[in-house]
Amino acid sequence: MHPALSVIFFTVVSGAGFGLYSLTAILQLFRLGPALDRTELLTALVTAFILIVAGLISSTGHLANPKNAWRSFMRVKTSWLSREAVLAVVFFPFGLLYLVGVYFYGAHVPVFFAVMGVIGLILGFMTVFATGMIYACLKTMRQWNTPLVPANYLLMGLTLGTLIHLSIEAYYGANLQFITGVAGTALVMTGVMKGIYYYWISKSSGPTINTATTFTRASVRLLDVGHTAGTFLTEEFGYQVNENVVKFLKGVVFLLGFIIPLVLIVVAASQKNAAFALAVLAVFSSLLGKGTERWLFFAEARHVVNLYHGAQQT
Repeated sequence: MHPALSVIFFTVVSGAGFGLYSLTAILQLFRLGPALDRTELLTALVTAFILIVAGLISSTGHLANPKNAWRSFMRVKTSWLSREAVLAVVFFPFGLLYLVGVYFYGAHVPVFFAVMGVIGLILGFMTVFATGMIYACLKTMRQWNTPLVPANYLLMGLTLGTLIHLSIEAYYGANLQFITGVAGTALVMTGVMKGIYYYWISKSSGPTINTATTFTRASVRLLDVGHTAGTFLTEEFGYQVNENVVKFLKGVVFLLGFIIPLVLIVVAASQKNAAFALAVLAVFSSLLGKGTERWLFFAEARHVVNLYHGAQQT
């Protein structure tokens, strides 16, 4: 698939926003780790909303006519894209009510606002899950048609959110030991899951021209492969990238997305004076790694339509 920068930005940034909101709500509502004061909580929640809104706005960038974006809400029964759109909108009143509760009451919000926060974090996770399912439900794309896709989307968003949360705590001079442990665990889990996904898509399987034509007892050769370039199908669904470039970029994903951030946050936990700078570097490194990962996610996907343009394996 041709990687669309607007979709890459949307999935990475909004996922980070939902991850940051959900993590902040979980830690505070369930009293996990050191308690944060009102200012720290507001900074984390407002930052989460900024990321979510920026991501959602960018999602219209790949539409030929952004004015028709409202149509994405019309197929909730059959479309994961519609479910994602509805969940994202429904999230806002609950998330904002929790934000209002924190604004007026600080860390110890009344039960009503706490319930709003819990519903908001559930809806946040559901929205990111629905984003992953937009791709995982497509049987025409072997590299996407797996439960590993929504699992990776959830873990990626939560990991980025955790790193941003850590940088906020570092800015206010909080004790970073607990959140560093959470972020380190998230980085390792997400890196392992990404490795499993890359291993899975590297296996040669899926439809071939033989299975497509049901002639499985001998090799099948297309006499006419149709247009090989210059059409919507060949440009959008037939995107090609050099295999050596793919291998290099996968190394970049693990280096920038997981290894460097892990080293930086471990050092930040023991270097209070430089903790904020190191945490911010970890966030930017992870963003670059996740952006590269998302570009590869699209670039490596092979639509079965390529079989009819000469490809023998998807």
